[in-house]
Amino acid sequence: MWVPPEVKDPVLIHAPTRQSVACFGAVSLASGKFVCSMCEKFDARTFEAFLKTLLRHRSRKKRMVIVLDNARYHHAVLLAPLLRKHRPALTLLFLPPYSPQLAPIERVWKLARRMATHNRFFASLGELVTAVETCFDRWRNPNAVLQRLCGII
Repeated sequence: MWVPPEVKDPVLIHAPTRQSVACFGAVSLASGKFVCSMCEKFDARTFEAFLKTLLRHRSRKKRMVIVLDNARYHHAVLLAPLLRKHRPALTLLFLPPYSPQLAPIERVWKLARRMATHNRFFASLGELVTAVETCFDRWRNPNAVLQRLCGII
């Protein structure tokens, strides 16, 4: 914003900016089905809960490969028992360091921001979460848009 030098700087009222919600998400390349989980923070326990959610959504006799960045909680020791137990069904594939643009889910986050949050003001975190959840609800069923978006590597 530009203000002439002789005018006193305006005071802009805005919503608090230090509140946040963590969101894990995954898209099935076979169907385009989107699975997500919102929680208070990113840590090993919430990631383990998300992996369990993904395993419940897995088709029988199908192997899942999950593409991940190198977040610390993705490598947590806490995950070892779960990964050992589901070794035949679940593989974690880590991207090279500092290359988040290679993660297919980043394209989904970008589309969600464009559809749900860009050029909009949210007076509270609850309003923002509602807008994002509404966007995500459209993707709960198999979806050709997400299938194409995440299938491009």
